[in-house]
Formats: sequence, structure tokens, C-alpha cells
Amino acid sequence: MDILIVGAGIAGLRALYSLRGAGFDVRVAEASDELGGVWNHNRYPGARCDVESYDYSYSFSSELEQEWTWTERYPRQPEILSYLNHVADRFDLRKDITFNARATSADYDEEAARWNVAFEDGSRLSCRRLILCLGQLSAPKTPDYPGQERFRGETIVSAQWPRREIDFRGKRVGIIGTGSSGMQMTPVIAEVAERVTVFQRTANYSVPAANAPLTDEEIHEVKANYAARREMTRNSPTGLGFQPGKVRTLDVDPQEREKVFEAAYNRYGFGFALAYPDILLDPEANAVASEFLRRKIGERVNDPEVRAKLLPVTHGFGTRRPTVDSGYYEAFNRGNVELADIRATPIVEFTETGIRTAEKDYPLDFIIYATGFDALTGALLKPRITGRHGLTLKEKWARGPITQLGLGTAGFPNLLIVGGPGSPTVLSNVMVSTELQVDWLTDLMKTLRAEGIEEIEVSPEAEQAWNAHVAERVSETLYMTADSFYNGGEVKGKPRVFMPYSGGVRHYRRLLETCATGGYSGFELRKTPLARTEEVRDAR
Repeated sequence: MDILIVGAGIAGLRALYSLRGAGFDVRVAEASDELGGVWNHNRYPGARCDVESYDYSYSFSSELEQEWTWTERYPRQPEILSYLNHVADRFDLRKDITFNARATSADYDEEAARWNVAFEDGSRLSCRRLILCLGQLSAPKTPDYPGQERFRGETIVSAQWPRREIDFRGKRVGIIGTGSSGMQMTPVIAEVAERVTVFQRTANYSVPAANAPLTDEEIHEVKANYAARREMTRNSPTGLGFQPGKVRTLDVDPQEREKVFEAAYNRYGFGFALAYPDILLDPEANAVASEFLRRKIGERVNDPEVRAKLLPVTHGFGTRRPTVDSGYYEAFNRGNVELADIRATPIVEFTETGIRTAEKDYPLDFIIYATGFDALTGALLKPRITGRHGLTLKEKWARGPITQLGLGTAGFPNLLIVGGPGSPTVLSNVMVSTELQVDWLTDLMKTLRAEGIEEIEVSPEAEQAWNAHVAERVSETLYMTADSFYNGGEVKGKPRVFMPYSGGVRHYRRLLETCATGGYSGFELRKTPLARTEEVRDAR
């Protein structure tokens, strides 16, 4: 086939639609028996997007925009999965998706300039171009504690939630982790469980979702102005549609700043980070914003001892991924919710009946790992991907990922990535940055076809320059002041390299346009594959 796409999540579906529409022989291989990617697997109670529903949707079809009606400001997992299934059915995408096809390896045939992809069931596919749409947060990680195998209750990974109904009524539930998953599920499970114990290593910042059902008036307003709204998101730094304030944080009178913070806190969710333009750039500005959020968190928790443990003090706001919650802190005001500070009193071991920390034993019926992901590279390095001269992608990225525009890496011709390290990804509304990349890649594929290009490969000089640019941009920010999944700091042994591009969606789009108008600068386009050139044959 012309193109094989691996992954049928948001990126894979969009790439299939666009590339098939451009006339390519294209197929998607999906490891699961259902599409949806992260929204297929993350079915835990309270799972919800932290981007507003009407912005977390495809922009390629005005008919689709008018047909689909969201019910809430921040959509829940079932509604997002329903939307993605509707898109697949509406545009007849399933006929070109092979389900239960988990890729285990991909090997580049230099002579044929093709990728040979092997799957778990023993089948193989050959393609001219291979596009990886594996997701940024799709390789779950679980901690390694002594005695985990001894626990006689049920253990669940939040990112691999069972499809069957889990009944927590009257049960004792332990939740390890306080990122988005842990914060979202805690208040929901607490409503029915006998007891919930939250095991917290690092207190995190969270802003209220201010979620609510969408009114008829709001729905009409969005649908009537979708074009303008899309343009606004594409021209924003984050793809959220919020433009940063123009005045620096400390240049504002404290009373006025309090009003701005208060308004952003009660309405903008994750957009709080854009209340002022320097919150993630200036340590003093960040300290002011962080103190405001700590105060707001404190107002939501009654018990002073619990409150002190929930206040984030190890890092500044936004340097780790902040969350958007619906009643997380208030859950600790319930009599059946307990906080275990495992930074102060670490988990010693799992027992047959629960978890033992340095302080006490916690009897549990369920243990839930809400411990996040091996972000940005984890899913890409799961299959063994071998490029030129037997070099694997894992070997190439041993000291950290290196790409050109987040789209490809030298030594791996005809291999392209959507949402890869070196692109805006997790620092943006992923729907906007995904569509931006897919549209660019579709135009690239059409150019390669029109010009008879058999092999496209990133140049080593281009990827070195791009990595230097990514590092330069992040040095202007505060992101490297904390360990986070942005920089590999949350996975033991992972290189501590900042992986997403912090220059913003708008600037990234302009760089893509410059690359394309410059004849796809940074990429070597070959009508004859390198392995078949006279110079290489002579060298052999």
C-alpha cells in the first residue's frame, strides 16, 4: 500500500480521512478492537477532557460541526468516544481500519524504500510510507513496589480501565497518583465507596473546571461562529482560543491582578495560565500566580492538616501539567476520604490486604494506579523500529528524542510521526496541533507523489538545528525547573530532555509553512532511494 497509519485515535482517524481523500491507498492498523485511542482506554469514573468540547473537535467538515451537538462544556470520556465513533461512521472510515493489529516491529528495506511491519498475530504489511499516530499519553506506567503480587484484592490501571462495570459500593479503594486521572476519579468514587485513600507523592495545582451543561443559546452561538472560533484557536499559542494578557503580572496593581486571577480561576480552567503572558516565563510572576492558587486550594479544604498536605510547594504552577478538576479538593471534606502523603511516609510494601506505608497499614479492596504515562516517546518505542544500517529508534533516541519539527528523524526514511516529540502536542489543544500536522503531511504526500519521490528523509543537520531550537525556546520558560512528564523526569532512567515544543501552535504553524514553501527544507527528497545510488553501490 502507499501509506500505513499505526493507531486509530484522534490523529489516526484524521490522517486516514485526509490521505484517503487525497487518493492514496491507505490503511490504519489499530491494536485494540475499538477505535478512539486514549478515549477508548481511559474509561475510569470521572474521565473528562480539560479542553472545551467545541474546541476539542475536528474542523475539517462544516457539516460535521453542525450535525454534532456537545452536551457539556468539558466532555466526558463516553461522549468523546461516541463523537469519534460518529466521525468514523459518518465518513465510512472503519472499512480501512484493521483492528486487533498490534505492531511489534517495523523494518526499513533500504533497497525497496519500503517499511515492512510485523504484527502480534504473525501477519505482516508492506508500505511505502509509515505514519505513526500512537499518541503522546498512551503508554501507561505503573510503580514497582515490593509485594504487589501478594495483594488479594483487585488492581486496576486507570489508563487500561476494564470495560465491565466496577462496583465500588461499600468498598475500600486506594488511588495511587494525583495527576488528572486521580483528581478526576476521586470525587466520583468517593460518592459510593466505603472509604477512599488517596496516596499522594506530589501535590499538584488544579483549577476548577467550571463545567456545566451547554445551553441552547451557547450551542447556537458556537455553531453560528465556528469558522471564527477555529481561526482564533489556530492563531493562539495553545490552540485553546485564549489569548494571553498583554500586561506583565507584576506591572499590574495587586487589587486589579486579584480580579483578573479570580475571573480566570472561575471560568478559564487550564486557560488560567494565560491570565498574564509571563506566568510560565518569569519566576516572580509564577510565584504570585502559584500563591494565589495555593490560597484558593486552601479555601476548598476544611481540615488544616489535610489542607497543608494538598498545597503544592515543590514546583511552580504550570511547570508540571496542571489539572482541571470537578470537586477534587472538596472530596477531602467527606468523612470517607483520606490522604496518605507518601513523600513524607513512603509506601513500604503491598500486603495481602492492602498497602503498608512507613506510617500505617491501609486495608483495601481495590488499588488503582493513576500513575500516568511514559509520555511522548513511550508508545513510539514499544515496537522495535529499525531504520538504516540496523539502527533502532530506541538506540537513536537513547539520550533523548531528536526530530525535525517533531515529524521525523534522520536514519528512518519514509517514517513520519503525528504528535511526536519536538512538536506542540501536550502543551496545546492536541486536536488543533494534530490537524495542523496532518494537513501539512497530506500536502507533503501529494508533493512526493507529484514529483515521483521514492524516499524522504530528515537531514541530520536539520534535526540538530531543530533540537537546538526546542531547547532554546524552553530555556526561556520555567518548564525545566520541575521534574515532569514534559522532560522525562517521572520515568526512572529516562533521559531528562524537554520533549514538546514550547514555542506555541501559532509559531509552529508558521515554521511548517516556511518548511513547505522552501521545498520541504530539512528533508532530503530522493527520486532514487539512497541505497540504489551509484555512490552507495560503489562503496559496497
